This record gives sequence, structure tokens and C-alpha cells, in this order.
Amino acid sequence: MIHEAIILAGGAGTRLKHLIDDVPKPMAPVNGRPFLEYQLDYLDRWGMKKVILSVGYKKEMIRDYFGNSYKELQLAYAEEDEPLGTGGAILNALPLVEGYAAFILNGDTYFDVNLQRMDDFRKIKEADVCVALRYEIDPDRFGIVEFDTNNRITSFYEKNSGIEEGYINGGVYLVRKDYLLQFGLPAKFSFEKVFLEKYCTTEDFFGLRCFSYFRDIGIPEDYHKAQDEFKKHILH
Repeated sequence: MIHEAIILAGGAGTRLKHLIDDVPKPMAPVNGRPFLEYQLDYLDRWGMKKVILSVGYKKEMIRDYFGNSYKELQLAYAEEDEPLGTGGAILNALPLVEGYAAFILNGDTYFDVNLQRMDDFRKIKEADVCVALRYEIDPDRFGIVEFDTNNRITSFYEKNSGIEEGYINGGVYLVRKDYLLQFGLPAKFSFEKVFLEKYCTTEDFFGLRCFSYFRDIGIPEDYHKAQDEFKKHILH
């Protein structure tokens, strides 16, 4: 299995400012622990060896808290001097990936994906990009992902599309390193809009359908939900 992961941990958490201290969004406390700590626990359980933290806003807080290792994980830092967007942050972190592929996680989302299953799916599809998809009854905040009978992604719908239920982009990816570098992408860009949405019609991106626990803490309502849910769903 792939043993390296990138966590996009550079966000400021603007929408949570009135609820948390002035900390990076991935350091927002959930039941007294930084949200990022739960993500590292999750990656450690799946046998990751190296995690690259893509950091920007108040990056020294993350580095000072976690240092260069966490449990069995080696930690490395890809630093942004200015916001690069999700895509730019990934490109900035890729040189620190030693292998040919890496999992990529959004720093404000906990999605309990079976990473072994995702890597097996990648091998079966011979895929360069895999996206973990989560079924949602009320997907308006996220937008909808459509795919064909071979699980090849065919389109991404915008947020608030009016579609009542379907699969969303769960913010967990498995990407081949050299594949992403061949597109001549800019230094600053959105991975979701400029890469996934633009190229899904011409490239073979595959979606793995998952039904496991999912929580995005990006807005106050969902951040509050995480406080109670993590007691039930997340191992300590």
C-alpha cells in the first residue's frame, strides 16, 4: 500500500473565528484535542509512514505542537509564504513525497475511508487520480459528483445545485506524483476547480464510493456537530 500522505493544513478558519482562538483551522479544538491530531491518528492506524503537512497560516503553531514525528509517523512540512490554494499547496508539497503516489487529505475534513481499499481500487483501475466519494442526503453545501458505470468521474456540479441527494467529493484523494506534474499548472490554483472540474471530461479520474463516517468542520454548525460525534465515531 502507499505509505505517504499530504494534509492540506494551511487554512485560517475564517468562518470559525468567533468560536476558536486565533489558530490555523486544522488546530481547532475538538473535545480538547486539535482536529489535526485526529487525522494523524487515522493515518497512523492505516500504517502511513510519512505525512507531509502543507502549512501556511500561523504555521509555527503546527510545527511547534507536532514537531518532526507523531506516533509512528514521520512528519515533514511544506511551507507556504502566501496562500497558494489547494492545488498550489499540493504542488508545493509533492517534492517531499519520496514514492510515486500519495494520499491527499483536506485539513478540515475527517473521512474514515478504508485506505487499503482505496489503494486496491487504484490498482484495479490503473488510475492516476482517485477521489473518495461520500453519499449525502443533503449535498448542497458540497456539490455533486457524477460518474459512469465504470466509476469514472464525468462531472462535478456546483454547490447549491438543487440536487437532493448524491455523492460528494469527500476531500480524500490518491494521486500519482508525476502525473500531476505534467499539466503545467500555475503556482496558485484550486485543485477542485482548476484541475478536477476542468480535466474530468478528458482525463480518467475514478471515484470510490464510501459510506463511512464523514465530517467537515469548515462551518460553525458542523464544527459543533463534530464535538459530539467524535466521542461516538472516532477512536481515542
